[in-house]
Amino acid sequence: MSKLDDRIAELGLTIPDVARPVAAYIPAVVSGNLVFTSGQLPMVAGTLAATGKVGATVSPEDARGYAATCALNALAAAKSAIGSLDRITRVVKVVGFVASDPSFTGQPGVINGASELLGEIFGDLGVHARSAVGVAVLPLDSPVEVELILEFA
Repeated sequence: MSKLDDRIAELGLTIPDVARPVAAYIPAVVSGNLVFTSGQLPMVAGTLAATGKVGATVSPEDARGYAATCALNALAAAKSAIGSLDRITRVVKVVGFVASDPSFTGQPGVINGASELLGEIFGDLGVHARSAVGVAVLPLDSPVEVELILEFA
C-alpha cells in the first residue's frame, strides 16, 4: 500500500474503482504535471447514491457527504491516470456543482464535504482554490458533482 492509501484507510475510507463514464468522455486527462478529472458524481459501486435537488428532496448534510464521495471518485480517476496517489504534490482546485432548489444558497457548505475530505487526506497539500456553483440540474439528476485539478510529480 502507498502512504496515501494508508492514510485513506486510517480514515475508514477506500478509493473506489473508477466510475464508468455516463457519456462521451474519459475520467481524467494528464497535461504536463497536472491531472484534470472529469466531473464525478456520487457513484457507489456503480450506482448513483442519491437523486434530487439540495434544499428540496436532499438535505444539505446528506449532500455534503455526497460531495465527499464525489471527491473519492475523482481521486480514483486521478489514480487511474497517474498510477499512484503518492505522486500528488498539491490539490490545486476543486470545482463543485450543486443541483439546488431555487431558494437554496448553501452551495459552499455542501462542497465543503469534498474540500474537508481532501484536507484530511493530504494535509497542507490539500488546501486549494475552489468554486461552488448552484445549478438547475446535473447528469442523472445527481445532487452534486465534483471535479479536481491536481499537481503531481
